[in-house]
Amino acid sequence: MSVTTKEVLTKKDLISFIKFPYKLYNGNKYWVPPLLQEELKNFNKEKNPAFQLCEAKYWIAYDNNQVVGRIACIINKKYNEKVSKNVARFGYVDFIDDKNISSVLFKTAEDWAKQKKCESIHGPLGFTDMDPEGMLVEGFDELGTIATIYNYPYYQVHIENLGYRKDIDWVEYELLTPKTVPDKVEKLAAAVAERYKLRVLDVKNQKQLLPYAHEIFHVLNSAYANIYGFVQLTEEQIDLYVKQYFGFIKPGFVPVILNEKNEVVGFGITMPSLSKAFQKAKGRLFPFGFIHILRAIKKNDRADLYLTGVRPDYQDKGVNAIMMYEVTKVFKEHNIVWVESNPELETNLKVRSQWRFYEGRQHKRRRCYIKEL
Repeated sequence: MSVTTKEVLTKKDLISFIKFPYKLYNGNKYWVPPLLQEELKNFNKEKNPAFQLCEAKYWIAYDNNQVVGRIACIINKKYNEKVSKNVARFGYVDFIDDKNISSVLFKTAEDWAKQKKCESIHGPLGFTDMDPEGMLVEGFDELGTIATIYNYPYYQVHIENLGYRKDIDWVEYELLTPKTVPDKVEKLAAAVAERYKLRVLDVKNQKQLLPYAHEIFHVLNSAYANIYGFVQLTEEQIDLYVKQYFGFIKPGFVPVILNEKNEVVGFGITMPSLSKAFQKAKGRLFPFGFIHILRAIKKNDRADLYLTGVRPDYQDKGVNAIMMYEVTKVFKEHNIVWVESNPELETNLKVRSQWRFYEGRQHKRRRCYIKEL
């Protein structure tokens, strides 16, 4: 076998890079394909404002003119300033089960990182914390979500054989929506709202929620400041995410907590699960993909928790209880039976402890690996 790598330099190369996972996971009932158009935008330096902060290279691995793997290497300059280190990220990595291919891919990424004077490389991570991150190491027979990476079990074996070690893990939970809101949650939510003069934003449609969208991301920036791998979003990135996501959301699934000054102090972004809809869409909104998505938003028995955040000066005051109370009510109203937590850092005990009131299971684990260069 003669494996070669080619840097992605043309649009044709980029399409091959993006489409490889669709071939690798074809027929896999747990992989959720991303939308092709969104992937093209994500890797386009002209359309993704993350490139104001990042430098990146992508490579494709070939064997006998067949695409057999891919990898990206990213340097997020703002993150490196934050941690006072010169660190590279690997991400968007996929390969067939062949150690020669994975070895060539990672060596290519590592060599470029060394050229850029990086001390270490870690991942899988994206351009920002809003991108899917973490290699799946538990839960290979569980349906993925649109916010996470799915990979085959052999990935872990390959990467550890190449000298990578665990840096940190994320865990995920599948939760059963209770028949009634737990009394402890309801009482705590009411007490916190009264004590700190908080209220839940009452909106009926996306248009009414939109004026608060940028402030929600500003709260996210402050709440996530010390989270592993997080880099504060720029105004350009916030503009992009507002346009990208707020057209899909259902306002009732997004509790926003306001103080007496009408300032956002906490939020939760949840959605009916789009995993099966994306599988049916097969990466395309048109001609029929959007129909599956609209149906999933309208009628579903599963929901995903995407992001929650509480302004630092309101943390440890029970604000999360208000959001949990609100989303539980909404889930009951919409006949949501199961809820996916999506990734939570294993070290984030505050977030993990809130599930103690709910029946569920920790069913997935994903890992960020690191290697010194």
